[in-house]
Amino acid sequence: MNDRERLELIDAVLDDIDSQLCDSILLIEGIKDKRALEPLIGEFECFMVQREGGPLRAAEYVSQQNKRAIILTDWDNKGEYLAYELESQLKALCVPFDSNLRKRLADLCR
Repeated sequence: MNDRERLELIDAVLDDIDSQLCDSILLIEGIKDKRALEPLIGEFECFMVQREGGPLRAAEYVSQQNKRAIILTDWDNKGEYLAYELESQLKALCVPFDSNLRKRLADLCR
């Protein structure tokens, strides 16, 4: 895959995220992630997991808002751990979530 094809696929993932934002909350690690996403996605509701209480609190927040979650943690070891914990907490609370978008982006950006 060349760089142009990769960029088109990344744009497609960002479009998929954008199309789901009206009924979803992005679960991200912190303020740097929010600042990085703003120019790419625009307006969005997010919960900064590291800053706002961890995976359990994030899952509770999404549940209280009666929305879906989109997990967009980093692809390093800490981000992988947080994604796993978020999935576990969201499942426990029966909150619908998408972690596939994160995986698609990770595969394209690695």
